[in-house]
Amino acid sequence: MIELLSGTLFKISLLIFTVGLIYRLVQYVRGLDWRLERVAYAYAGQSGVLGALWSIFKWLVPFGTYGWRKQGFAAIAFFLFHIGVVLCPLFLAGHTVFMEDALGISFPALPVAAGDVFAILGFGGGILLLLRRIALPQVRFLTDRKDIAILALCLITLATGLIARFDLFAYDFMLGLHMLSGEAILVLAPFTKLSHMALFFASRAQLGIDYAVKRGGASRGPAFPW
Repeated sequence: MIELLSGTLFKISLLIFTVGLIYRLVQYVRGLDWRLERVAYAYAGQSGVLGALWSIFKWLVPFGTYGWRKQGFAAIAFFLFHIGVVLCPLFLAGHTVFMEDALGISFPALPVAAGDVFAILGFGGGILLLLRRIALPQVRFLTDRKDIAILALCLITLATGLIARFDLFAYDFMLGLHMLSGEAILVLAPFTKLSHMALFFASRAQLGIDYAVKRGGASRGPAFPW
């Protein structure tokens, strides 16, 4: 089972993940109205690009935006969680060896102790996000079973990875479950809210262009034709 998960199934899930997210990005851009969004790209290209990059950067910095500062608990939980689910899959020493063997791609590896800390922080952040979704009425109202299931799947992946890493219980079983849940995330990403892995950058770029160009942020110039 480990051999199957680390070979054929991993490559299939990675293919679905890559092709699916590229398709979602293409559909996002194609869905922009040429009169309201696309025209801004050509109208003030430099200002638009700067606005897009600035918008993405500010939302990737803890407390870098008014929204993050207004919701401090959510910001802390969000960044802790994403430390685990972004850095660990790409830069854990065991993962880098696995990807080099499976794909011939080599990433720099985190120190083992740092990887352990990031995984634990990610799991703790995920628990905080789960509690927030359950405890706050305004968030619970917007949460459905699929949101809980996706978050639970991410927590299972982190938890089984930690259990296998420290060999706390049934190493082979936990390693297999860790790989299976991780590949399930790859397969589900294009079809669920996990697609924000790619669409976050598209939507933040669009809003950055919107505020930098059309709303007079970085370039005022002549009025638009609407």
